[in-house]
Amino acid sequence: MSEIAWLRMHDAARLPTQAHADDAGFDLYATESTTLASGQRKAVGCGFGIALPDGYAALVLPRSGLALKAGLTVLNAPGLIDAGYRGEVRVILINHDPATTHAIAVGDRIAQLVITALPTVTFAEHDSLPESTRGTGGFGSTGQSA
Repeated sequence: MSEIAWLRMHDAARLPTQAHADDAGFDLYATESTTLASGQRKAVGCGFGIALPDGYAALVLPRSGLALKAGLTVLNAPGLIDAGYRGEVRVILINHDPATTHAIAVGDRIAQLVITALPTVTFAEHDSLPESTRGTGGFGSTGQSA
């Protein structure tokens, strides 16, 4: 896959871009100005729709610099865009900064989009699962002192 169809749904929409040719993520840009108070969440429009081929999905991920510097991140990270979705790409942002309101302007980079191929899988019920090194340990069971 090398081309994804996109449809401009807002005059301020910008095509997702890579900062570097080998980047995995494509920057997503806001098409609306808004503010997020501490603890507030909002869906911010990117002003475009995409048509992913069957067998692909897009993941909406936070921008690390925005998370570190402003405490702004994607609430449902990763946000999932299925191949059949044709609506506007929107990003659910949350401001985790304990005191500072964060302003978003039209054209600000607010998240990144990663396109990924999906394997075809089926689920088969069994009476037991094969053994593994990890076993049933989870939720913080690795890397802790005994």
